[in-house]
Amino acid sequence: MESLDRIAEILESEDDFLITSHVNPDGDAVGSMAGIGHLLARLGKRISIFCESPVPEKFSWVDMPAKVQHEYEPGRHSWIIMLDCGDIQRSGRMIPGKNIEPIINIDHHSGNPGFGAINWIDTASSSVGEMVGRLADRLGIDLSGPMAEGIYLALVSDTGFFSFGNTTDKALDLSARLVRNGIKPGEINPRILNQWTIGRLHLHGMAMQRASFHLNGQLGIISVSRKMLEETGASPDDCEGLVNTLRNVKTVRVAVSLREDDPGRIKFSLRSKGDINVQVMAGELGGGGHKNASGGILEGDMDQARQMLLNTVSSHLAS
Repeated sequence: MESLDRIAEILESEDDFLITSHVNPDGDAVGSMAGIGHLLARLGKRISIFCESPVPEKFSWVDMPAKVQHEYEPGRHSWIIMLDCGDIQRSGRMIPGKNIEPIINIDHHSGNPGFGAINWIDTASSSVGEMVGRLADRLGIDLSGPMAEGIYLALVSDTGFFSFGNTTDKALDLSARLVRNGIKPGEINPRILNQWTIGRLHLHGMAMQRASFHLNGQLGIISVSRKMLEETGASPDDCEGLVNTLRNVKTVRVAVSLREDDPGRIKFSLRSKGDINVQVMAGELGGGGHKNASGGILEGDMDQARQMLLNTVSSHLAS
């Protein structure tokens, strides 16, 4: 709690904060930026919001307290608040090599090395959004309005709408408070979930038909090439959810998805059930994440990446 208290003191006493998160932001990243941005706005602070890559169109409904900038100018702010970044490189290329402002590092990844001047890392939290909610409580700020919407988005995104193993009583209690304070799941959930394009539907159908299963169905692998994206008119963002759908197969204990981002560059995602720790598997391949949800980047072609994942996951499932 010492870091939480110290961060609360800084937010109350200092001014001019740059809020940022990782490239290719997901629901926790976007929701956390919105949540802490509105928190600081209620405190009357000057804020800027920065993300090196564009915020996905599916989050266009999220109420941000400031326009999201895509260029970083070092030295303009008193503090940088970095959210949901397991290491500083996750923020992109601009900040790691240039920043001179002290960083407040708020994260829930167990591999976080503590790169900030102040580090609040809570691996027991379901999401960084949950941590933002605790920070608001510490500051006596009511969890309502756009800030509550951001926190709710973060919560449901990282818990799979409270279906993943990181769903705790604290996460559910916070969600209940948000609903009592005005969040309407029947209105906000469709904004989060009903974002599919026709290209995404066709891509998911094509990818599922080509899924392969190994180790008597314990391991499922699905892959998306650049050619598949072009044929279906889908975007890389449309690959979201493929790995979770594969995990729904009854026999699958570990699900793997592979996406060709560029020639010779493959993004991989791992999902598991129960006590199977895919964070360890991802770590062996230079990635990271959480116990039941991890990922990373591999250099090489799709066949090479598939074989690497098959070998790594098989060795753990067989042990």
